[in-house]
Amino acid sequence: MKESRYRIYSQYLKEKYGEKIYKIPINLPVTCPNRDGILGRGGCIFCGEEGAGFENLASSISVKDQLNKNIEYIQKKYKAKKFIAYFQNFTNTYLPLEQFKEYIYASCQENVVEISISTRPDCVNDKYLAFLNEVKEEKNINICIELGLQSVNYHTLRKINRGHSLAEFIDAIIRIKKYGFDSCVHMILNLPWDEKEDVIEGAKIISALGVEQVKLHSLYILKNTVIGRMYENNEFKIISLEEYVDRVVTFLEYLDPNIVIQRLVGRAPKENTLFCNWDTSWWKIKDHIDEKMEKLDSFQGKKFMYLNGKALMHIKNP
Repeated sequence: MKESRYRIYSQYLKEKYGEKIYKIPINLPVTCPNRDGILGRGGCIFCGEEGAGFENLASSISVKDQLNKNIEYIQKKYKAKKFIAYFQNFTNTYLPLEQFKEYIYASCQENVVEISISTRPDCVNDKYLAFLNEVKEEKNINICIELGLQSVNYHTLRKINRGHSLAEFIDAIIRIKKYGFDSCVHMILNLPWDEKEDVIEGAKIISALGVEQVKLHSLYILKNTVIGRMYENNEFKIISLEEYVDRVVTFLEYLDPNIVIQRLVGRAPKENTLFCNWDTSWWKIKDHIDEKMEKLDSFQGKKFMYLNGKALMHIKNP
């Protein structure tokens, strides 16, 4: 088997837990502060009514039942034994602490080795992290916090109605690291208002902060969203597939080689989608990325030489 030019998530999990691990999505009845009026209405301009969990079970089903139903299916199909409970959709720390505790404890099952919690940078709080640390020690379960950032360009963050700036993201990562939890950052590399320089700066900031994992997405556009109406009105252009592949390769070159890559390209619901992945299968895009890295003799971390006093590197020690 050919050695990968970037650090693959599935291989990392197998090294960490000694066998193949399966991620089980959990859908909670939660929202986001930029959807319910606290920070704004409507959420991010690309977010639909279902959020990111379009393949999840209904949030009205209990955490325990969602886990058991999905685990039963995965066990039968893949003979799986160990799982990650993934609180995926919307902002999973945006609820009262006591209610959050109930949901987390409900996911602590014997065959669950890790809890992964997707949230926003401005919804990371010490009290919630302290509780998760208690769970980690009491249940011997690892914790990973997944943060939606999407872009490091604060103009773009405002344009897409994120409701937070880069500062909140930096604060969240610093707090997460105090407890020794893993962090995973979500980035969209083809937002219409970002340039290639923003992609490079994103890789640098993520690396400088010591983030452990990254999940890359390509922008998909849903009907009946703000960005969907902008797309239909030709208010912006989407970069080509070739440019997206180039941005991914560039991002990986500047990224710390120790960071784990959960995903290189995302997927979208089939219905009500105006644009997704240039009408190309996600695995074909992944193949394009692999082929370009092979052609260029590129690899993750190839240009990771900008930390620890870059300007001093030319000075020889006496």
